This record gives sequence, structure tokens and C-alpha cells, in this order.
Amino acid sequence: MLEDIEKTLWAAADKLRANMDAAEYKHLVLGLIFVKYISDTFSSRQQELQRRFMDPKDEFHLSDATPASLKEELEERDYYTAANVFWVPEAARWQTLRSSAKQPQIGRLMDDALALIEAENPKLKGVLDKRYARAQLPDGKLGELIDLISTIGFNTDAGQARDVLGQVYEYFLGQFANAEGKKGGQFYTPSSIVKTLVAVLAPHHGKVYDPCCGSGGMFVQSEKFIEAHGGKRGDAAIYGQESNPTTWRLAAMNLAIRGIDGNLGREPADTFTKNQHPDLRADFILANPPFNVSDWWHGSLAGDPRWIYGEPPAGNANYAWLQHMLYHLKPTGRAGIVLANGSMSSAQNSEGEIRRAMVEADVVEVMVALPGQLFFNTQIPACLWFLAKQKRSRKQEVLFIDARKLGKMISRSQAELSHEVITRIGDTVAAWRGGSAGYQDTPGFCRSVPISEIAQHGHVLTPGRYVGAEEVEEDDEAFAEKMGKLTEKLGEQMARGAELDQLIRQKLATLGYEF
Repeated sequence: MLEDIEKTLWAAADKLRANMDAAEYKHLVLGLIFVKYISDTFSSRQQELQRRFMDPKDEFHLSDATPASLKEELEERDYYTAANVFWVPEAARWQTLRSSAKQPQIGRLMDDALALIEAENPKLKGVLDKRYARAQLPDGKLGELIDLISTIGFNTDAGQARDVLGQVYEYFLGQFANAEGKKGGQFYTPSSIVKTLVAVLAPHHGKVYDPCCGSGGMFVQSEKFIEAHGGKRGDAAIYGQESNPTTWRLAAMNLAIRGIDGNLGREPADTFTKNQHPDLRADFILANPPFNVSDWWHGSLAGDPRWIYGEPPAGNANYAWLQHMLYHLKPTGRAGIVLANGSMSSAQNSEGEIRRAMVEADVVEVMVALPGQLFFNTQIPACLWFLAKQKRSRKQEVLFIDARKLGKMISRSQAELSHEVITRIGDTVAAWRGGSAGYQDTPGFCRSVPISEIAQHGHVLTPGRYVGAEEVEEDDEAFAEKMGKLTEKLGEQMARGAELDQLIRQKLATLGYEF
């Protein structure tokens, strides 16, 4: 089973890691998986061409081919690029690299191979991470890693190889996110959250955008959804942006492994100050921006046209993300965003006023409260915002769903939403959008609430307030949020106190006092 293969590969790869940090090792492993994939698809295409060249009934048949002319014909790059297969120069093919895996210079050979692949494939320019020669792996470990990745050599057709290798890649992304903890969560959104966003938004076609795309998981799930519902790969045009250069490369490789064409911008860049898609108006936006970013503001953002509902506070980017996404929606577009729970009720600075303006403008469609422990990188409770530029139904209403008790523990520290829960949430939203006949409020789970009632609650958007959850849970949630803020503030004050203590000691030392 694929699951057993994944676990075996991960256990072996993690054992090889020795003392190397997971954040560094991740790029070595995922880069090798990528090279293995494009070599496999190249080889599959080459074998297909050889069969066709030898088949008298095939249009590609070479009637007077000699072994030398056949070999030469098999090296014609147009045969590969026409089939949307990456051209892999002979020196960069997996079998060539594996034959040199035990040589001391294998790191340099890998970097040279990646440079060759980039030079021959414009789509990959600047994408591949050439770090093997300087990797701090013990002698022989890179060769062992290459031998390990070689076991993913599934001799299947290109489509099956892509699916299998894509799944292995996704599994490794998740495992590395778990190993890295807080750092890993910056580039990886747990799949059950992504699947929930996709189930609610149902991105069948059109332009799909993620302004903080991490490793590209939103795009992968969107394409899977399209294919599962009778569409085909390419029905959606993919647009993304990512500020971290190494994560930007991960996303590009993830899309390439899946055969997904995407526009990730000219370069990795900050979404607010260097918007890579300023004129884009998307049909669907799916995003998991970093929670509560405090250092996002730049003076050039004052008066930005994206701040339709009010200028976001400089100390928290949550409402900047929400407004950025609304700005980039088509009039008929919808967005799904993961944010910290505090975004639903915060009244600090201008956040309460911006939320009021958004609710009154009727751009908030659905709010979902999530269970705890879904994320690798934070225990901060999270929620899902679903926005619509212009609602097609249920105007002046917001659907609230409370899924806080619906998580399933998959390890001692990790929870997820099951397929059944995700389906229930998606079906509930679809029925609600479709009109009153197929939808009913369910106490403790969901309720459709008029905007006038939300106004009576100070435009707070916490689902537990509306669906009938026990008040003590609301208090617990508020307590956890307050404790998080107080702990953070205490840490800052203690750090400042230590700085002042050191300064006082230095001053006293100049006066002749010793400690």
C-alpha cells in the first residue's frame, strides 16, 4: 500500500538526517523527489516514443530506422515538450545521478544537474534549490538518500507516476511540517483544513488565487476537486504569491510534480508591498495567511485602494489580508480564509469598525469555528471566513457553523477534520446557499442569522454566540485568547526588563561598582 511506502520512506529518510535541522533537510529530500519525478516522466515518454517508432501502424513509425538513428530521434526535445513533459538532459537523468551516488562529488553533480534542468526548461528558471554541494551531511549520506528515493521508481504510466509521486511529496511536506513545529507551519496547511475550504468554495473553474501560497497545497486540492467532479486538469488558472524564497520554490516544484501550470509571480515577494498580481480579479481565493502578523505595515500602504472598509491597524495584518482578498475577487467571486479566532471579535484599534463595515456591506457569507490542535505550528484557536463580493442568495444573512467539537485526534498532539465532517460542512453551506427548502438550522451546529441580529451583538462573528453553544465554552474561548495575549505581553515585558537590567549594570560599572 502507498501508505506503507510513505511511512517506510519517511522513517528511512529521517534516520539519514543525523543531526541536520529538518528545515534544511526538507529541501534536500523534496528536491530529490522532484528530480526523480521529472526523470520518471521523461523515461515514460521515451519508452512510449520507442514503441511508436517501431510500430508500423503508428504515425510516428520510422520505417528505415537504425539503432543509431533511433537513439538520435529519441533525443529530439520537441517530442517531450509537445507532450508537456520536462526535457531532462542526459547528465541530469536519475539513472545517471544514481550511478554516481557513491562518489564524493555527488553534491556538486546534483547541483550541476539542477542547473542543467533549469537551463533547458524556462518554467523552472530560478525554482530549483541548488544546495547539495554545501549540505552538511556526513560522508556517504547523500548517496544513501539517492538510493532511498530510487525506491519510488514505480514503473507505471506518466499519469499514475505523477499521482503516486505527488502523494509521496505531499506526505513528506506534512511530515516535515510536523518535525519543524512552528517553522514548518509557515509553509504547510493541514490537508483537512484545505479540503474544508475547497468543499465550501467548490472551485470548479476560472481563476484560483492564494496570496500567501506556502507550498501550494490549496492549488493541489482545488485541482483534485475539479477532477473529482468531472472537470479536467487546467480548467482552473492558478495564481499565487509567496514571500519566502525557499517556500516559493517548494510551491513551484509541488505544482510541477502535479503537472499544474501556475503563475506564482516573477519572484518571491511581500503580498502587501510588492503585489505580484495587482490587476488580478479571481473567481476563487483560498488562503491561510500567517496569524496576527505585527510587523507587516509599511508607510507606502497608507491610503491603499485595497482598504475599502478601513485602514487596517499597523500592529495586526488580519484585516489587511481580508481586504486584500476582497479587493482581488471578481464581482461573482468567493474567498475562504483561515484566521485566528480573535479576528471574529477583536475591537482593538480599527478592527471592530472594519468588521462592522464588512458585515453591513454584506460581504461576509459563512463563518466556521474550528477544533483546536489542527495546526502544526500554533495552538491558537482558528476559524474560517468565507467572503462573497456580491451574494447570489441569502442576502443580509450570515451562516454560522460551530465545528469546535468535531475534530478527531490522529496523534497525541494533532487533530483533523474527518471526511464525514468536511462533507457535512460543505453540504450544509450548499443547502443554505440553495434556498430555505434544503436547509435547516441545527442547534449547536449551524444557524443562519440576519445582519440586524449580528449588529445587536456588536458585529461579533463568533459562531458559538449564535448557534446555541453553551456560554461557558464562550468564556473558555475568551479566557484562552486573553491568556495568550497576556503571556505574549509578559514575555515582551520580561525581555525588556532584562535589557534594562543589563543597561543599569553597565552604567553602574562605569561608576566603579562591580557585580
